[in-house]
Amino acid sequence: MEALRRYHSLLIGERTAEQIKIQIGAAMKDLDNPPDDIPVNGRDLVTGIPKQILVSYQEVAEALDKSIFKIEEAILKALEQTPPELASDIYRRGLYLTGGGALLRGLDKRLSQKIKLPVHIADDPLKSVVRGTGIALQNYNRYPFVMR
Repeated sequence: MEALRRYHSLLIGERTAEQIKIQIGAAMKDLDNPPDDIPVNGRDLVTGIPKQILVSYQEVAEALDKSIFKIEEAILKALEQTPPELASDIYRRGLYLTGGGALLRGLDKRLSQKIKLPVHIADDPLKSVVRGTGIALQNYNRYPFVMR
């Protein structure tokens, strides 16, 4: 929303911003299979009249860059605090992205370049968090580190 306001003087809502991320969102400006530009409707902040512009995935990638940088830094910090046994497993198997953010084009490649480890997208990332939580709850007694 802020990027379109700043660079195009176009006011859009949260729902439109989310649709832009879903349709052409990207974590990198150089993608092997880039999506086409999409038309975006909003209100021109100068004239107050509705208008339409074309938005590219590169613009979205630039707008998301600071947020993705924060994710990279959080991953690096978590890896620094990872116990040796888990670190060994991560080194062998890599990291798996889950949730809606995993669907952001190029995020796996960008993170892999940053942390120098393989990064994979989970099968069905939108449901994997819920499934994993369900499995953990079914096996609650097998996790001694959980505070009771």
